[in-house]
Amino acid sequence: MITLKKACSCVLLTLPITAMAYDLPGVNLGGTSFYDGAPAPQGPGWYLVEYLQSITADTLKGGDGKALSLPKQDLDLFVPLTQILYASDEKTGNMTPGYTVLLPWMAKADIDDGLNNAALSGQTGLGDITFGAFLQFDPVMRENGPRYSQRIEVDVTIPTGEYDASKAINPGSNAWNINPYYALTYWLSPRWTASTRVAYLWNGKNDDPSTALNAKSDSQAGQAIHINFASAYAVTDKLSLGLNGYWLNQITDTKVDGKSVTGRREKVWAVGPGFVYQLGKDDSVIANMYFEQDAVNRAEGNRFVLRFNHHF
Repeated sequence: MITLKKACSCVLLTLPITAMAYDLPGVNLGGTSFYDGAPAPQGPGWYLVEYLQSITADTLKGGDGKALSLPKQDLDLFVPLTQILYASDEKTGNMTPGYTVLLPWMAKADIDDGLNNAALSGQTGLGDITFGAFLQFDPVMRENGPRYSQRIEVDVTIPTGEYDASKAINPGSNAWNINPYYALTYWLSPRWTASTRVAYLWNGKNDDPSTALNAKSDSQAGQAIHINFASAYAVTDKLSLGLNGYWLNQITDTKVDGKSVTGRREKVWAVGPGFVYQLGKDDSVIANMYFEQDAVNRAEGNRFVLRFNHHF
C-alpha cells in the first residue's frame, strides 16, 4: 500500500507563469497536477521548488476560434520559476498554515508572424513576484489509508516584473492580481488518486496599457476561472503515472478606459500525460505534457512543465 507520505511526494502549491497571452496575465495552467490537495510531503519546514516550463505554439486564435490570417504564427517561450514554501508546525484544529513566494523569469520570448511586425515582439527578464498564504487541512482517513485531502490559498501578485507596453509578450503584467484557489485530492483506491485545483482570477488596472488597445489612460483584463485536473496511479512506491489537464475561461470582458470591450474573452483547455518520481527522501521530480485544444483569443499549442522539489 502507498503511504500518504510517499504518495504526496509531488505536492506543489502554486504556479503563476507571467507570460502574457492576449489580455489575461499568465496563471497556473497545468503547473500543479498530481496529489495537489495533499499536505507537503515531508511535513513542516522549508521547501524549494524549481519549475521549468516550455510553451510552443504554431497557431494564434482569434475571437471566432479560428487562426489569424498571418504568414507565420510561431510562439516559443521558456519560463523558469523559483518557489520558496514554508509549511508551519503550528496547528489550529485540523488546519496547518503556510506561506509561499514565487518569482518567474522569462528566459526566452520569441514570436514570429512572418511579417517582422515589431508590435508582436517579446522581451525577457524577471516577472511579477507573488506572495501566498494557505491553510492545509489534515487528510480525512479511512481504514486502509487517506480518503481525501484539501487546501485553500490566496495568492497576490505584485507588478514588479519587466514590462513594455509596445511588446506583445512581457515578463510582467503591470497590474496587481488576486488569485484564490481550492485544491482537492481524493483517493479512489490506495494507489489511484484524482486531484483538482479550482481558481478564480481578479485583475487590477494597468495604467500603462498595451499600445494595441489604443487606450487613453488604462486597461483592465477580465476576470477568469481556471481549473487544473489530474489522475495518477502509483505503479511503485516511487513512481506514479497519469493523465493531467487544465481549463481556462474568461468570464468578464476586458475594460479599456473603464468601458467593456466585447469579443476579447479567452478560452482554452488541454490534456496530456505525466509522471511523478521520488528521487530520495527529500527530493522528487514531476513532468507534465499538455496539448491545447479549442483556444479562443489565445495562442494554441503545447506546454511542457518539469518540476524539481527539495525539502530542507
